[in-house]
Amino acid sequence: MLEITELWGDGIGPELRESIHTVAAALPVDIRFVPVDLSLENRERRGSELYDDAVASMRRTRLALKYPTVTRDESPNAILRRRLGFSVIHRPVISIRGISSNFKEDVLLHVVRVATGGTYDDPGQLIGNDAAVSLRIVERKPCREAATFAFEFARKKGLTVTSSSKHTIQAITDGLFESVVREVHENYSDVEFHAELFDALLAKIILKPQDYQVVLVLNEYGDFLSDMACGLVGSLGTGASGSYSFTDDGRINVAMFDPAGGTAPDIAGKNKCNPSAALLAFGMLLDHIDHYELGHALRMALLDSISDGKRTTDLGGQLSTTEFTQVVTETLHELLAKAAPA
Repeated sequence: MLEITELWGDGIGPELRESIHTVAAALPVDIRFVPVDLSLENRERRGSELYDDAVASMRRTRLALKYPTVTRDESPNAILRRRLGFSVIHRPVISIRGISSNFKEDVLLHVVRVATGGTYDDPGQLIGNDAAVSLRIVERKPCREAATFAFEFARKKGLTVTSSSKHTIQAITDGLFESVVREVHENYSDVEFHAELFDALLAKIILKPQDYQVVLVLNEYGDFLSDMACGLVGSLGTGASGSYSFTDDGRINVAMFDPAGGTAPDIAGKNKCNPSAALLAFGMLLDHIDHYELGHALRMALLDSISDGKRTTDLGGQLSTTEFTQVVTETLHELLAKAAPA
């Protein structure tokens, strides 16, 4: 039996959860979801004890699916990142036929982001009345883990790696990142690798996205690049991500997968949300546990459905959340039946 810690959320979270469970029931795998309620109401009621439960469950199952959560006084994502030591975020961004976009080139990009440091780990402080400062932090260990993840992924998939920063200006911090990346690349000489300045990279991806496959970046840069890439493919609602922590010997310890979008309170409970990002996150989880054939079938079922015009309203279609989920599930059944040995 496959056990997955399921981190409940707010807003459209219950509808996304229902979609995941419907698809999971169609898979030839015995899956048990272990729920932990991270809704705002439960967080306010239980406080830090709730995070203790979440972390304990995730350490035990080593797998988690998380639904969108409200950030009010605290960010559940940031707390889990600190408590579990998530140091790498992987965000695939792909063009999906059937989704209207102002950008006409195909995008197939894997953003690998150092999940810690930068200025995001320092809230900053005021200096007098007219100035403010923030400390930018870049650490060798998470940079090494992100670089190793990027090169391992690229080797497995036959892809190229591009690291990107502003090392010519941020010579110490970004320079440390680039030096670590070069050191790690010495163990992956079979993987094509080059470095780009981040501002130039943004322009070049727009001009020739086919030249970039795995892009390895520091924390803020990964945040900016991921959202820009989602804009290129026409929807923030199709973004999924994986977050990873590692053992001392470099193996993935805990992996958490989630849709990149928010709680969408304006449509919560109305059966209107697009579950694509949550389903793609579930596909990433299946890949991670070496059920790539199932993850691939799920992605193809989703992409084929959208390409055939069977879409939710945010993508210009007419289907509700449950209707779209049913279409994907039926297509998934067909694909798995075709792939089954005679």
